[in-house]
Amino acid sequence: MLGSLLIVFREVMEAGLIVGIVLAATQGIPGRGRWVAGGIAAGVAGAAIVAIFAGSLSAALSGNGQDVFSATILCVAVLMLGWHTVWMTRHGREMAGEMKSLGAEVVSGDRSLAAMAVVVAVAVLREGMEVVLFLYGIAVSTHSGPVAMLTGGGLGIAAGAALSWLLYRGLIVIPLSRLFSVTGLLIAFLAAGMASQAAGLLAGDDLIPALGYEVWDTSWLLSDGSMVGRAAKALLGYSDRPMGVQVMTWAVTLAVMVIATRLVRRQPSPRA
Repeated sequence: MLGSLLIVFREVMEAGLIVGIVLAATQGIPGRGRWVAGGIAAGVAGAAIVAIFAGSLSAALSGNGQDVFSATILCVAVLMLGWHTVWMTRHGREMAGEMKSLGAEVVSGDRSLAAMAVVVAVAVLREGMEVVLFLYGIAVSTHSGPVAMLTGGGLGIAAGAALSWLLYRGLIVIPLSRLFSVTGLLIAFLAAGMASQAAGLLAGDDLIPALGYEVWDTSWLLSDGSMVGRAAKALLGYSDRPMGVQVMTWAVTLAVMVIATRLVRRQPSPRA
C-alpha cells in the first residue's frame, strides 16, 4: 500500500502542477475549465485502456511465461522510474516555463483552447501510463493484493490532488525541489526493490545465475511477511532471504539512481 501511495502521489502531483500552471496562466479565458477537464478525462481514459490491456496480457500467460513477462515489466518500470526521476531533476523548471508560455499563447489568441486541452490530456496520459506500469511492478514485487493497491492508490490520488490544489490556490508554499528530492530518494529505493525482484524471478527460472540462493536469513528478526516487513519490502526492497543476484541488483540500481540524480542536480539548469 505504501509503495502505491508514494507512486500515485508523485505522479498525481506532477500532473496537478502542470494543470495548475496552465489554469493560472489562462485565468479569465471563458470555457478554460471545461477544456482542461476534458483533457484530464481523455488522459485518464487512455491510461485506463492501457491498464486493461496490461491486465489481459498478464492473465493470458502462465508458468515461466508469466515470470518472464513480470520480470520484463519490472525492468521497464525500473528504467522508467530512473529516467523519470533524473529527467524531472534536470527539466522540471524548464517544463513549468513551457506550460506558462502555452498559457500566455492561449490568452493572446496564438493557441486555441483545444491545443491546451491536448497538452493537458497528453500530460495526464503520460503520468497515468506510468502509474499503471509502476503499480503493476509494485504488485509483482511486493505481492500486494488489490485492496491494498486500491487503498494506497486512492490515498495517493487524494493527497496529490489536495497538495496540487493548495499550491495552485497559494494556500501553502513548499520548496518543490526539496519535495522532489525526498520523493526521488524513496523512489530510488522502490526501484531497487523492483530490480531485485525481477532478478529473483529470472534466477528462479534458471535464466540468470542466482549467485547463492540464501545470502542471509533475517526472518527471525524481521520477516518480510509481517506488517513491518511488508512496509520495508514495499519502500526499501527488503527481503529476509535474498539471493546473491538480488542483493547485487538492488545495490547497483540504488547506486546508479542516486549518483545519476546528484550529478544532474549539480549541472546548471538548461536555458529555455
